[in-house]
Amino acid sequence: MSTTYLEAIREGLWEEMERDPNVFLLGEDIGAYGGAFKVTAGLFERFGARRVVDTPISEAAIVGAAIGAALMGLRPVAEMQFADFITCGFDQIVNFAAKCRYRWNASVPMVVRAPSGGGVHGGPFHSQNPEMWFVRTPGLKVVAPATAYDAKGLIKSAIRDNDPVLFFEHKALYRRIKEDLPTEEYTVPIGKAKVVREGTDLTIVTYGAMVWVALEAAGTLAEEGASVEVVDLRTLLPLDRETVCESVKKTSKVLLLHEDTRTGGMAGELAASISESVFEYLDGPIVRVSAPDTPVPYSPPLEDAFLPNAEKVVEKARWLFRY
Repeated sequence: MSTTYLEAIREGLWEEMERDPNVFLLGEDIGAYGGAFKVTAGLFERFGARRVVDTPISEAAIVGAAIGAALMGLRPVAEMQFADFITCGFDQIVNFAAKCRYRWNASVPMVVRAPSGGGVHGGPFHSQNPEMWFVRTPGLKVVAPATAYDAKGLIKSAIRDNDPVLFFEHKALYRRIKEDLPTEEYTVPIGKAKVVREGTDLTIVTYGAMVWVALEAAGTLAEEGASVEVVDLRTLLPLDRETVCESVKKTSKVLLLHEDTRTGGMAGELAASISESVFEYLDGPIVRVSAPDTPVPYSPPLEDAFLPNAEKVVEKARWLFRY
């Protein structure tokens, strides 16, 4: 039976709560209501109010409580109802949780779940991709799974990690993506990218929901005789630069794709790494496809124009092939 991306995250949470009594959840409406997106449905009934904790509408309080609990030996999983509102807890994440290991070798084993991304007509306050705010913060780990398999495996690894992990789950994938998962327990390592489609002519590097856009574009390009390799980063911090560079060495052309806005996005960091490490292998310029530097529009036609899609990727890839 196929498991959705949403159900995979729930399964990962459930298994870790069964495995370790120190794991608990906290967030807005995650208890009896089951969460805004129903990711935590059923967990309150199974584990009770002491381990599935409904909180006030205060992300700062949620993050602060999670950090305190983690310092006392628990393993909290804090939910931001929408990733956009993580800003209310930003100071505590980047100026405290991220620095405890460096300052006094203190473990802060907490996970912050952040439903992110557009394509659901949520407007500028419910559709952002704020991962890069945290990728530049030493001491944090940042993951962004694209598949149900990786969503389950990475949430389990994040909970077991002894440092703070930001877990970005794309809302548009929750019920759209599904696959058969192994019946036996498994985890996915943090910090390791994955080649999800082999190719020889061009590499597309991406993560999150854009993995599916990249695969769609690769299918279209294959019909035109082009062999496209797709690399799913899976983890943004620490970044698996080696897998990216090895793919670029093989194909000699690279297109960097992300849903986040352009300036200061992951593509810029990747482009610098590629130029520093494998410049001599490149047969063309490094190309970026991203959202423009604007807030996420609420209007459905404007949001469609704002978001990267397979058509935009194919257009840029054709240009790069002709270069």
